[in-house]
Amino acid sequence: MATQSVKTPGGTMAPTPSAGFDFGGLLRRPETGAFLGLAFVFIFFAIFGNANFVQPAGAASYLNVAANLGIVALPIGLLMIAGELDISIGAMIPAGAMTVAIVSGHFGAPILVGMAASIGLGIVVGLINGLLTVRTAVPSLIVTLGTLFAMQGLVLGLSVMLTGTTSVALYAPDWVKLFFGSFIANSFQVIIFWWLAAVVIYAFVVHYTRYGNWLFAMGGDKESARNVGIPTDKMTIVLFVLSSTSASFVGMCQTILYNSAQVSGGMSFIFNAIVAVVVGGVLLTGGFGSVIGIFFGTLTFAIVNQGIYFTEFDANWASLIIGVLLLLAVLGNNTFRKMALSYSPKKGKK
Repeated sequence: MATQSVKTPGGTMAPTPSAGFDFGGLLRRPETGAFLGLAFVFIFFAIFGNANFVQPAGAASYLNVAANLGIVALPIGLLMIAGELDISIGAMIPAGAMTVAIVSGHFGAPILVGMAASIGLGIVVGLINGLLTVRTAVPSLIVTLGTLFAMQGLVLGLSVMLTGTTSVALYAPDWVKLFFGSFIANSFQVIIFWWLAAVVIYAFVVHYTRYGNWLFAMGGDKESARNVGIPTDKMTIVLFVLSSTSASFVGMCQTILYNSAQVSGGMSFIFNAIVAVVVGGVLLTGGFGSVIGIFFGTLTFAIVNQGIYFTEFDANWASLIIGVLLLLAVLGNNTFRKMALSYSPKKGKK
């Protein structure tokens, strides 16, 4: 028996029994447009790119980008579904990187201590962002903007004060590099597996537990969600902790992989993550989206970002081509969603 989707009070699409294949229900799913956008850009670069694009080395180029971006984009997407936003990730990536490098690289503490300090910093900053958002009337965009600049200044100032430099080396043990900072087949970063594991875990929690229902309800109407007993404040704080901790984790893994950390970098993740999430079908107004859609959106962005270098297009036009392709992907996503919402299946004869 096929299913037909109906809109719930939280803004999600819940399946109900239907007599036949529901084309509108398929189009209405957030990940459908994202998948079509992914297919479009992949075919585009497979045609206009050279043979290396479809080879393992070419796949590694965009999968490595997608994995680092994807780990951050997942919690950012969930925050956007809930009606919030965190742009402090731009500072948390270098903060996580410098923390493990200073603690274990400069001061020589055991690598596990440095890694714990890096993740702990992400938890603390996430708690600050979450508490400020739920305890004040200040929008999360402004709160995290303040945190962004504060962490940038703190990381720069402490790095220079403690080490006398803005770049710190770190040589992690082999077993740590194996799990957090190594290349598989000399091309694929091990963080890809962390990204895929995160996708599976987030997808299960968001789409198969009550916490996912709470999340969509918050994005639909936070006051109504609070009135029916959903712990919106706790959910918001947890989402901000996940966001900051994920950014710290990515910075930590990059330091372990490249054996050094710098105070600069990370700012591009802010806009790249938001673009990936929107391409993945998440509405900026909240209440609509999916984890699989975010996964497809991240892959789409990474392919567009890296695929341009496999073509013979003039590199000076790279940004224009990337912008146009991403815009087409987003417009296509919105078009399919509008088609789905206006789709009315024909009733069969009894």
